[in-house]
Amino acid sequence: MTKSAHKGPPKGAGPLARREARLAWAFLAPTFAIVALMVLLPLIANFWISAKPVELADLRPPEPTINERVRGDAVAAGEEVEVVYTARNSSPNLPLRDVVFSDTIPEGFTATVADERCAVEATEFTCEIGDMEPRDRVRLEAVFVPDSAVDDPESLLEGSEPRITGSGENPLTNFTFTAANFVKVFDADEFWTVLWTSISYTIFGTGGALVLGLFAAMLLNQPFKGRAFLRGLFLFPYVAPVIAVAYTWVTLLDPNSGAMNAILQQIGASDGPINFLGQTSMGSVSILGYTIEMPMALTTVVVFEAWRYFPLSFLFILARMQSINTDMYEAAEIDGATPFQQFWYLSLPQLAAILATLFLMRFIWTFNKFDDIFLLTGGAAGTRTLTVNVYEQAIGLSNIGAGAAVAVVVFLVLLAFSLVFFRFSPKEG
Repeated sequence: MTKSAHKGPPKGAGPLARREARLAWAFLAPTFAIVALMVLLPLIANFWISAKPVELADLRPPEPTINERVRGDAVAAGEEVEVVYTARNSSPNLPLRDVVFSDTIPEGFTATVADERCAVEATEFTCEIGDMEPRDRVRLEAVFVPDSAVDDPESLLEGSEPRITGSGENPLTNFTFTAANFVKVFDADEFWTVLWTSISYTIFGTGGALVLGLFAAMLLNQPFKGRAFLRGLFLFPYVAPVIAVAYTWVTLLDPNSGAMNAILQQIGASDGPINFLGQTSMGSVSILGYTIEMPMALTTVVVFEAWRYFPLSFLFILARMQSINTDMYEAAEIDGATPFQQFWYLSLPQLAAILATLFLMRFIWTFNKFDDIFLLTGGAAGTRTLTVNVYEQAIGLSNIGAGAAVAVVVFLVLLAFSLVFFRFSPKEG
């Protein structure tokens, strides 16, 4: 008697499940494609522009323009009327190729053009100008002779619009690439200072927002009268328009008329006005033999960052704290654990995952922040970050390629941080 083979339960998905999975992917494929294009296309475009010698004026492709000016008033039959045409290349950086200009000869006029590049026919004349360098101007003169007297030759001759055509290369779509943008970025004297400022601003701003959010969540997790009102009030810095809160801070911290300086001087904490947003350093501190310059404006901007964005951390942390089972706190209290021990050994491990997620999000958002610093200091007094540098290169210096190169550096820094974060970030068990 042979022993029959034992058949266990089927492994993997069956034919029906696989067919349903394929159908689901088919329905979701357009959505995935649209999202991927929305994310990838701007990123690819930024990398593309970062390797091209493109300035702000090059965003508009070069095109030829023509201006017509008639000299003379009323003329008799056979009297000459001189018309001056001025062709111009509108681009300050890019040449034009195969520029051709033509104009219609009004009825009752004969025209002559002395320029050898022009050919006159019965009803129009055409001038092949050829290539035009950036900002180049070409002046052409034509002589029109009427068969009969004309009282207003200007309106008659300018009645037909002159036509001009030419082709120019768009620097955004050609295949001319260069590494000069990245060389310019990394060779700049202030690049590493700006990078260090960006990292310091991001780490301390993110850490401050998390600490304030954690403190606020622990405070408002306890039941007391008016708790709901305070929870809503704590959201004000995050929901208020950034232009409003930034202007308020600038007004309060003004060295001449700000309320903060007035309070500090009245209580004797300051001998004179302090320029919180315009002073680079507040002095030096010696630690273990090392002298460290304490930044003033950067510290103020970091405090603003922590104050403005702690409500987001507060909401996430409070939601997580309210989902923690309170039985273990009761058991710990019976065992004699202090409030700090309960927080350190019970609350903090439960909050580790949400704190790590918040740190990742806030780090990325803060590193990309531009409006807060620009509204408070404009990037002056030691607060210039990489995002401010992107604006200064692309808009201030009209160098779109260099601005895109700095944006690529921002992306690479955040990519490296994200990879390290996902490798070593705590996981909630």
